[in-house]
Amino acid sequence: MDVELRHLKALAAIAEAGTVTAAAARLHVTQPALSRTLAQLEARVGVRLVDRSSRHLDLTPAGATLLGHGRAILAHLDAALADTRALSRPLRLGYTCAVLGQQTVPLLRSWRRSHPHVPLEVVRQDNHTAGLATGDTDVAVLRTRPRDPRIRTEALYTEDRIAALPDDHPLAGRTRVRLAELTENPRLPLAVWPETGTGSPDLWPPVQRPSRTVEVHNVDEWLNIIATGDAFGIAAAGTGESHGHPGVRFVPVEDAPAATVYLAGPAHPTHPRTEEFMAAVREAVSG
Repeated sequence: MDVELRHLKALAAIAEAGTVTAAAARLHVTQPALSRTLAQLEARVGVRLVDRSSRHLDLTPAGATLLGHGRAILAHLDAALADTRALSRPLRLGYTCAVLGQQTVPLLRSWRRSHPHVPLEVVRQDNHTAGLATGDTDVAVLRTRPRDPRIRTEALYTEDRIAALPDDHPLAGRTRVRLAELTENPRLPLAVWPETGTGSPDLWPPVQRPSRTVEVHNVDEWLNIIATGDAFGIAAAGTGESHGHPGVRFVPVEDAPAATVYLAGPAHPTHPRTEEFMAAVREAVSG
């Protein structure tokens, strides 16, 4: 039996549309051409697949059985083609303000050595899923956990908090500071990045919280407003390790709660090497 994919697609279209005319329109072929394809399929399998006793076409038991297998075959083909297309492009690693801090370069170099034919593209996306929700990335490192059922996350490790201060701030030369000191004189507003940032007024007890906040939209705006002396910031240590700035000093905050770093990926992987890369990330941070 020389059954072709076009035969299975024809049977599926007829089952879904209910008439040859509607199915032909769905497949962008003529009605006679689709009727010939159906007749050819029935001749090749040797049984009647469609009950033509009424205007609305129903599948026979044999037709329903073949359709079930045919849909599985077509789905497997679609998945195979998607994987093939994905292999022709880089695996895209998304982040918002930092990847893995000091472990970033060792991870990238290790992946290049072990997977020379699977290029990796590191992509900054200024949104809460670092491009996963929009399909712009395949894996992401996040410092806030998204509430999105399409995305699976796992905690990798925790990072200390740092204060980002203008380099002429009275506390900029300190080896460490406390949260209460940051909201004393000079009373700068706190630069907050609502969508993805981890430094919010909630880190302070209510009576010590910053009196004002100023909103930014990405790490560049955050650094610039701090460097000009118009605000201060709180971030996870990885941000300071990844974003040096001549006008900003990063000082550890000794009494701030640690920030969690998450590894995230779509519930249905968009690149065939996703699981391998996620395993490489786990190995990089555990070593």
